[in-house]
Amino acid sequence: MFMEIPSLLVDLYANGRIAYSVIKDFVKICLNSKDKKLQGVYLEVLLEFCELLRRTGCKSDDRLYVFCRDSFASLLTLVGGVSFHNPKGKVMLRGVFDCVHEIAYKLLRFLDLSMNCPTGEGLSFKVVLDFVKFSDHLRMGLAMHQATSDEFLNCAICYTEGPLFAGVVDQLHIVFIKLLSKMDKCLEVMEDCLVNKKHGKGDGAAVHNGWSHYIIILKVLFHISKFYSSAQEQFWGLFLRRKNVLPHMIVRYVKKTDDHRWLLENRIVTDFESRRHLVMMLFPYLNDEILGYEMLIDRSQVLAESFGYISQAMPRSLQGDLLMAFKNEKATGPGVLREWFVLVCQEIFNPRNALFVACPNDHRRFFPNTASMVNALHLRYFIFSGRIIALALKKKVHVGIVFACVFFKQLAGNYIITLEDIRDADPIMYSSCKQILEMDADYIDSDALGLTFSIEVEELGHREVIKLCPGGESLVVDSKNREKYVHLLIQNRFVTSISKQVSHFAQGFADIISCSRLEFFQFLDHEDFDWKLHGSENDINVEDWKAHTKYLGYKKNDRQISWFWKDAGVALLGNTYLATWLSLRSLEKCPRSKRRFFCSFGHQ
Repeated sequence: MFMEIPSLLVDLYANGRIAYSVIKDFVKICLNSKDKKLQGVYLEVLLEFCELLRRTGCKSDDRLYVFCRDSFASLLTLVGGVSFHNPKGKVMLRGVFDCVHEIAYKLLRFLDLSMNCPTGEGLSFKVVLDFVKFSDHLRMGLAMHQATSDEFLNCAICYTEGPLFAGVVDQLHIVFIKLLSKMDKCLEVMEDCLVNKKHGKGDGAAVHNGWSHYIIILKVLFHISKFYSSAQEQFWGLFLRRKNVLPHMIVRYVKKTDDHRWLLENRIVTDFESRRHLVMMLFPYLNDEILGYEMLIDRSQVLAESFGYISQAMPRSLQGDLLMAFKNEKATGPGVLREWFVLVCQEIFNPRNALFVACPNDHRRFFPNTASMVNALHLRYFIFSGRIIALALKKKVHVGIVFACVFFKQLAGNYIITLEDIRDADPIMYSSCKQILEMDADYIDSDALGLTFSIEVEELGHREVIKLCPGGESLVVDSKNREKYVHLLIQNRFVTSISKQVSHFAQGFADIISCSRLEFFQFLDHEDFDWKLHGSENDINVEDWKAHTKYLGYKKNDRQISWFWKDAGVALLGNTYLATWLSLRSLEKCPRSKRRFFCSFGHQ
């Protein structure tokens, strides 16, 4: 650098392409170095080569320039980025921004081509990846500043101590706005194509290959938006305007290997189908190297024997296929597995087994039973229950039950249960607490209710006084502390008393998924989880089902067939178990469509 060798080599290259192999060999030496100190020096040299080549008029697609720029990005990754607090780091970060700026404007041109090309061939994946790589390094440097200032970046910031870095924040904001505006137009074109495809018009049926890259670009813009207070509003505003096209992009283009968590930060821009797709990405891959886990279950002992198999299994062994059959029955396959899930869940959530309690006004909705310790193995059963529910979700089986709000919130890491949360779980307690809060202040201050911050509970024939707070037995409830009393009462009933049951259920659930349990539940609304477990009442369209039914030994006008379809319709409307039986025992995938089913009728 002192002898200006890079400058001389670049001059030779510019005036006759003589030094091409010399520069390339030197860059390879830089990349192969394992010495951390040398890597830092080489990083400066590679940036010098990039800037010199750019000044000599090398185009952004020049082979040597692209090679040097890619090598600069690779070495940045090896050294872990650049430090914002290092004086040389500011210069380095300026060089990174110059690459971002250059690639962003190239990306804008490619996006224009993409909009004008129905097949999407105009968008270069290499340019998209380059934009991602350099943007990530720039964000890491800027994040260091934001972490120390604890504020959004101010576009008017001028770094007097590093003149070369001055204006980067301002220019990055301009790049963000231009790319966001261009993406708005691209999504508009995409939306029109999807509408045309739906109605069978124009080029709507063409597959737009460039669409898969849009989600990558939007992810980078999302991260950049976090540096500017107004940018986040602009970013999510785009998603709200193009809300119809985002779910299609998520379901079709987001893969399990992608970091898709940013899409769930603002659930308002997604729908149930896209959220379900994203959450399913949190389950580990089906491991073909693991032999299928085999189970042979006696129907009369379905809970006990299932508990033995599932609770004793190592979590890794459950990452393969589940292969099960009922004793003395020949039937096997997905239908039998779905039936087993439903039967096991019916037993787990059967009040007679004292594990869960059904909500009085909705017998499909459950939460842990405070008296579950009547069974000495109750905590192991809660681990087992968590595994079963996670496996059912993984296999996309609707087991016919849902969770009470008080249970779901705690699984999502929210242990503050409100009065409205307990409305379904305990209507009597809800009504009593509401009356206490609405009662005339003078009346409650007269101690006419005789309430203190202690309660008497009875479990398994044993009565016990529980203090809601220290000294609670002598602290009288009045108009000033009644809100605290109601809060502590609810927390004791629905959090403290079932904390072990909830934590063991969560432990079992976490054994099956590939992320933290909190992450899984925080990405879903309560209603989303209901749908995933129970399904929609309109999951089966009887008329569509009838239209795709094959009859073996019967005709569609036979009495038995008429009865069958009549009962099917009644079952779906009446929410009886017949609908579940139909979906488990007689539905098979129609070979012509993954979304259609048919029923095969035989004499047996």
